[in-house]
Amino acid sequence: MKQEKITRFIKTEDADRKWHVIDAKDLVLGRLATKVATIIRGKHKPIFTPNMDTGDFVIVVNADKVKLTGKREDKKTYFSHSMYPGGVKIKTFAELKDKNPDFIIRNAVKGMLPKNRLGRKLIKKLKVYAGTEHPHSAQKPEPLSL
Repeated sequence: MKQEKITRFIKTEDADRKWHVIDAKDLVLGRLATKVATIIRGKHKPIFTPNMDTGDFVIVVNADKVKLTGKREDKKTYFSHSMYPGGVKIKTFAELKDKNPDFIIRNAVKGMLPKNRLGRKLIKKLKVYAGTEHPHSAQKPEPLSL
């Protein structure tokens, strides 16, 4: 007898969602972002489907204590343009780390997600906080070590 190959599609609401807490203190930005993007996307689960949202929620605390390797702390820049002549805005890693540390991690993870509707939906499952406190204790997040 010939065995049939069946592709199983899981519904988004059937995906078992968990909450994870990651302490970003003294972690390298790129390595942290790849792990977070993998969890948000759901690639760590056996039910992963590329076009479905099967991932978990991730809470990142101590975002202001993330680090870069080598001389990147001094040299890394973030570029934006207002689309007006002379509207270039360049901020360094050090400036953003003091002013808006959650943007650093959110931007790194967002760059690793799909650039479509699914990616815009997935980035909402990332919660980033500069300090050690977060308001998601009701979800009973599990600590995740990298």
